[in-house]
Amino acid sequence: MSRLDSFIRRMSAQRDLLDEAARRLAEIDGPVVELGLGNGRTFDHLRALFPQRRILVFDRKMSAFAASRPAPEDFVEGEIRERAAAFAGIGAALVHCDIATGYAEVDDATIAWLAGVVAPLLRPGGLAVSGMPLEHDELETLSLPPSVAEGRYFFYRRR
Repeated sequence: MSRLDSFIRRMSAQRDLLDEAARRLAEIDGPVVELGLGNGRTFDHLRALFPQRRILVFDRKMSAFAASRPAPEDFVEGEIRERAAAFAGIGAALVHCDIATGYAEVDDATIAWLAGVVAPLLRPGGLAVSGMPLEHDELETLSLPPSVAEGRYFFYRRR
């Protein structure tokens, strides 16, 4: 598979899971957390899906397009691992994280800590959508929609 095809499949899986999460969270309160802003594409989609919710975004630095930036009070700059962990207990309805680099050694190190940051951010019944697997006692793996290939993206509910 070409890198372009892989990217398209990843983005399609991300969109389909975020859309599914929005449907499931219609009656569940709480903010949305985005781990990794990048150029703001996914943040912009989250803003469309959750127009009445606060969307709190974490990234090392602001690099999003001007039209796809969160409000300054909703952007937390710095290392995601440390900065997001400080928000444990926020009661998020959704945490989305797409922070893989494509370098196995870097991504393996991220996988080792990521679930321990995501789970405490979520309220019970809250959902996590992730580009990396999350192994944590408080996270239950959910079935993927038919449009998402196994292992392409991951879907969880906080117990």
